[in-house]
Amino acid sequence: MLHFNTKTMSYLLYLPKKGKPDTRKQLILAADIGGTKTSLGLFEVQREKLSLLREATFPSGEHLTFEALFETFRADSQRVPSMLSIGVAGPVLDNTVKLTNLQWELDGSRLERDLGVERVVLINDLEATAYGLAGLAQEDIATIYDNGSTNSGNMTILAPGTGLGEAGIFWDGEAHRPFATEGGHCEFAPRTEFDIELWTHLKAELNIVSWEHVVSGPGIYRIYRFLRDIKGRKEPAWLTKNFKHNRDPAAVISHAAMRELDGTCIMAMELFVGYMAREAANLVLKHKATGGLLLGGGIPPRIYPLLRRELFRQQFIQNSRMSELLQSVSIKTILNSKAALIGAAYYGAYG
Repeated sequence: MLHFNTKTMSYLLYLPKKGKPDTRKQLILAADIGGTKTSLGLFEVQREKLSLLREATFPSGEHLTFEALFETFRADSQRVPSMLSIGVAGPVLDNTVKLTNLQWELDGSRLERDLGVERVVLINDLEATAYGLAGLAQEDIATIYDNGSTNSGNMTILAPGTGLGEAGIFWDGEAHRPFATEGGHCEFAPRTEFDIELWTHLKAELNIVSWEHVVSGPGIYRIYRFLRDIKGRKEPAWLTKNFKHNRDPAAVISHAAMRELDGTCIMAMELFVGYMAREAANLVLKHKATGGLLLGGGIPPRIYPLLRRELFRQQFIQNSRMSELLQSVSIKTILNSKAALIGAAYYGAYG
């Protein structure tokens, strides 16, 4: 079962199908596929213990197919896994998926045939992150706000990175049960006059503006470019140079903001943090997540000092009628970048 202890921040795995885990040693190849990078890990599983034997990370866009990436990883391994469990950024339907931010289409049955693996399971990457909580240590989770209580109830995960992932973790009275959502693709809701200006600008380019378009790595750069190109904020030469030499403009902006090197970068990150807090509140309210909010993905660990400031929680608790509920919600950040990979392995072993 996947229990959450708010004091020790410890988790136990919910076993959705099997009454008892297999006592035999199994080899499971787990994958965490994102729009930017794909991580693969070979795990040995016995009873409720997973041991990571080998792992590697590859740029997703440099491979035409997942099959090609799989063969590259397997070429260096003498051991053949009995199962491939894949956490993937996209809506999984009938063990198939078309990735949201990558031109790959995966079909579990086809992968079993083409790769010679006994069983292939696909799971949404945020659902995998939720299962990964079972394998995290206390130091893998950092607190943004702790209300000091031991509230049970549903939990949610908000994970901005290349895109915006969102998942729920349903409390059934005895255990937590993760489930996937595609909430990041809901439409962005402007609140202020500035928001309306930003929305109008983005709508001309995107037609429908979703939360993912502003609460993600590309979203950080969109906000920055709006400030620079539309609002007339000046860009210093050193920052222009950094953009040219770094493939991740969001990292350049967040780095400059956290070190207070550029006012426009600071403003862009303050706006980003505010939008992130507002969508996190939306997610919590829609799932009545009194058990807590977890922030995952690639961005929150990198900007943890910014999230610890008052701005995030102030924006999070602002609501016309539900501020009291939001004030009671603990907020934590997942620091371990392998959470989705670990979760895919757990799901493959016990799901």
